[in-house]
Amino acid sequence: MEDPRACLPIAPFEERAPWFGPDLQTIRNILAPAPPDLPGGERLLLPVSGGDRLVARIDGRAAAGARPLIVLVHGLTGSEESRNVSATARRLVSEGWPVMRLNLRGAGPSRATSSGRYHAGRTEDLAAALRALPPELVRHGIVLVGHSLGGNLVLKFMGEPWPDTPVLGAVAVSAPLDLAATSAHMMRPRNVIYHRYLLQALKHEALAPGAGMTAAERSTVREARSIFEFDDRFVAPLFGYRDATAYYEANSCGRFLNAIDRPTLLIHALDDPWIPPSAHAALDWSRPAMIETAFSRKGGHLGFHGRGSPIPWHDRVMTSWLARRPWSPRAPLP
Repeated sequence: MEDPRACLPIAPFEERAPWFGPDLQTIRNILAPAPPDLPGGERLLLPVSGGDRLVARIDGRAAAGARPLIVLVHGLTGSEESRNVSATARRLVSEGWPVMRLNLRGAGPSRATSSGRYHAGRTEDLAAALRALPPELVRHGIVLVGHSLGGNLVLKFMGEPWPDTPVLGAVAVSAPLDLAATSAHMMRPRNVIYHRYLLQALKHEALAPGAGMTAAERSTVREARSIFEFDDRFVAPLFGYRDATAYYEANSCGRFLNAIDRPTLLIHALDDPWIPPSAHAALDWSRPAMIETAFSRKGGHLGFHGRGSPIPWHDRVMTSWLARRPWSPRAPLP
């Protein structure tokens, strides 16, 4: 697949032993011991609709100077504690960026402060959270970074009109551009272990204590036999969509890419076992004028464990790209 505006500020990705192949690259985050998280951190409670509040964690604020705030959004069934999220936060803070890890509605620490739940395209929650941030925290602007499903959310947000939020740009890593194609791909026989793992994680998250669910909804969640069925019978009707097909169509970020008008970087491995390569190959990457891409042939899903550094390749590409943008550093917003 041609990559007409490839953004490779560092050497192309090469796998390192023993993490050869897309599956080992993907599950390395589970198999390898978890490194310690950043010490300390500030807490914010950010109001969204319905009386719910999102919990956010801020690191690196004191030493950030005049840099924009990085708002980091986790993926499906994730949170601020996800290994890839905490690793990216550590990398950004080490490079001098202030980072806010946002726990979406019903995810991780936000479970205790919200009875509702997030979905793949619930960008109104992201907008509400950004509006609720203290002015001194966003005086130099905001850059969004999304992992996996969080990447879909971020890219959809970037393609929508949110003029009252000081977002300067975005980075998406391993984002599913076509939710329907990704759902079908996940249910292929070769992905049976991934599918079973994610479905169980979805059920556990949805049924967590404090979730505002009816008895019928709980029964629907427990009986779901696939991610498609979970989305079709639970998520779609919960948010007013006719079915999973309508939900996927409305919230797939691929249809919003051409409307993005601020610098945006997409990082993706073409051997990602969770996301079909057709979703990226089908797009004309010369059309979204503000999007740069860093595609690699290998790397798995949120893997990118490569030669030359213990830091994942996607984090090194991201921090290099951020440092070369005109907002690093920049004057305060008026």
